[in-house]
Amino acid sequence: MEASPEEVERYQNKLKSLQEGQAAKTDELKNLRKDPAAKAQVDALMEELKAVKEQIKSVQAEMKSRGIAPKPSAKSNQAGKAKEERARKAKEDHDRNAAKKFVAENEIDTRDVTHEVLSSPFAGSRYHPERKVLPIPGERNILITSALPYVNNVPHLGNLIGCVLSADVFARYARLRGINTLFVCGTDEYGTATETKALQEGMSPQQVCDKYSAIHDDIYKWFGISFDHFGRTTTQQQTEIAQNIFMKLYEKKRLVERTVPQLLCPSCSRFLADRYVEGTCPKCEYTEARGDQCDKCGTLLNAVELINPRCKLDGATPSLVDSTHLYINLPELTDQLKSWVDVATVKGQWSENGISITNKWINDGLQPRCITRDLKWGTPVPLDGFRDKVFYVWFDAPIGYLSITANYTGDWEKWWKNPKDVQLYQFMGKDNVPFHTVVFPCSLLGTGEDWTLLHHLSTTEYLNYEGKDREKVKFSKSRGVGVFGDTAQKTNIPQEVWRYCLLVNRPESTDTLFTWDDFAEKSNKELLANLGNFCNRSLKFTESSFDSTIPPHSSPLTEADNEYLAKVNAHLQSYIAAMDRVHIKEALRLVVIEIATLGNTYLQDNKPWELVRKKASGPKKIYNKKGEAVTRTPEEEHLEQAKADAAAATDAVVNKERCKTVMNVALNTTYLLAVLLEPFMPSFTEKLLAQMQLPHSQIPSTFQLDLVPAGHKLGKSLPIFRELKSSEVEELRMRFG
Repeated sequence: MEASPEEVERYQNKLKSLQEGQAAKTDELKNLRKDPAAKAQVDALMEELKAVKEQIKSVQAEMKSRGIAPKPSAKSNQAGKAKEERARKAKEDHDRNAAKKFVAENEIDTRDVTHEVLSSPFAGSRYHPERKVLPIPGERNILITSALPYVNNVPHLGNLIGCVLSADVFARYARLRGINTLFVCGTDEYGTATETKALQEGMSPQQVCDKYSAIHDDIYKWFGISFDHFGRTTTQQQTEIAQNIFMKLYEKKRLVERTVPQLLCPSCSRFLADRYVEGTCPKCEYTEARGDQCDKCGTLLNAVELINPRCKLDGATPSLVDSTHLYINLPELTDQLKSWVDVATVKGQWSENGISITNKWINDGLQPRCITRDLKWGTPVPLDGFRDKVFYVWFDAPIGYLSITANYTGDWEKWWKNPKDVQLYQFMGKDNVPFHTVVFPCSLLGTGEDWTLLHHLSTTEYLNYEGKDREKVKFSKSRGVGVFGDTAQKTNIPQEVWRYCLLVNRPESTDTLFTWDDFAEKSNKELLANLGNFCNRSLKFTESSFDSTIPPHSSPLTEADNEYLAKVNAHLQSYIAAMDRVHIKEALRLVVIEIATLGNTYLQDNKPWELVRKKASGPKKIYNKKGEAVTRTPEEEHLEQAKADAAAATDAVVNKERCKTVMNVALNTTYLLAVLLEPFMPSFTEKLLAQMQLPHSQIPSTFQLDLVPAGHKLGKSLPIFRELKSSEVEELRMRFG
């Protein structure tokens, strides 16, 4: 029960009185201890102090249970402000010293820098473990999840762009806009896929999970994914939360029993999970449809519906055996789901493919969906008659978002049972959509509890791969086809280039194709020749002409200057609008293509290198009416030379001041690019800010010439990008199939 204002004041005054009494007795005790004859009084006073301490503890415990904060004194407020100011200055000193150290240690080459060099304060609590992010009442709080990757697969480029990388960009952007943000993900570890992998590798399922979860974690760290927490589904919290949701559904009579024929492989002597059965789709006749879904037409299937089914593991023809299972009664929840979808798709601005896939499911008529499986490796079903079964992965896995959050903080319900204060953003490939927009929401709605449901859905199409013969092929680790997260690290191509090339080709509305020619072109033209060229020439020129010191904009801004600032501001507003809608590719191109191009054009138009060039001075020659040069007297010559020198000096001062203004504009733009690109290429931002010896900053709402301080000393400027040679590109094409 919430305390009334009167109770709050009473508790606060009581605590304050006890603390003041404690302070007075402590001072008295100090004085008495100076008198050897006062031992009895000291002992008595110590007992009184002990009693006061117990009273204070008791009052503080009562206040905590009622949610009452102690009343700060004026002295403590002043001390708190002073402490904050000391911490702020210490942080600035730390950033500055770390930047100087970084530059000193990397004078030869900065290309090996990763996100771990200077960890941004906006990188998430994965890199700042002292932070525990909880929702702040009355403020905007964003909860971000990335589809949980299967633990036994090494993620390839398509997996990365489809969920974790896209989610990371938005998480970083939200933090940089001052939004309280929590970003969680983890490995999906239960199910037949893990059991099968364990058999193949001669390990237990848990050993397989331990091995591959570490591989995933290392890959995401190398790519700079700023999870607040990267967890796993094989935890006690997963068992407790999944079983609790299940029992709520059971008590609310949202489950039905059905005895169904299942496919049993005679060779494997096991029931086959849907994804380990292949056959012909009954809808479109695609011959390689999976037992749970046809990848060609998108129809969700049950394995027994396939024509000519076969075991994916050994090709054997499975037989049908009856088994009783539990189903979530989706038809009974249709009206409730549809009411939520109609509002959420508009309010949360879901991606178009997410909307169309969800509506197709609903319009085709929902069917009861099985949530149990005849397996050993999974979350046990806590119900008599079904205790030899486990939860089906597509009921269990999305609950992993909740349990992973619970492993991060015991206050996980403040995120997941708080729709008033929390907006949930979820990122995934299009094949995961119905499980996140139908099955998972129905699992939560069916409990009757007030859950935080999906606000914004961001989905991608497929990223395909161009093979060495320039044909479109599927990523395959076993056949060595395509680039995977672990092999990308061995290409000598830095993180920022990989992130940029994946994000700028993000398959937002149609499938896209990864080709090495396109990769090289984007790296060489868009990063090296455009973005890198502008940033490096701005820093290099300042280094050579102004002793690496940022000049002030000391001359009045010209009409062209103001037009430039207006254009940059227009692009900045478009960038913010695009990112707010999670239009990641559009926002990235606005920065790298539009703003960086504007910056290069601005330098080219103003030619600061000519403004600082000294012009030769001398007296002008004079001619008579016949056009003959008139010889001056020595005195006249000296006088004319002095006039010419004075005029040249005046021009030099004017040009120098103009040059300062031009470079101030360019350096402010350079810093803006570093800030705007941090969500996309955090390692690029780390390198550029290290060279500028400036701290990280939030994304501004407007662009003004106050982002960098005049008089600030820059570090040594070095190229951040390098050219990808055609021979290197060809070698990579051959290496990765």
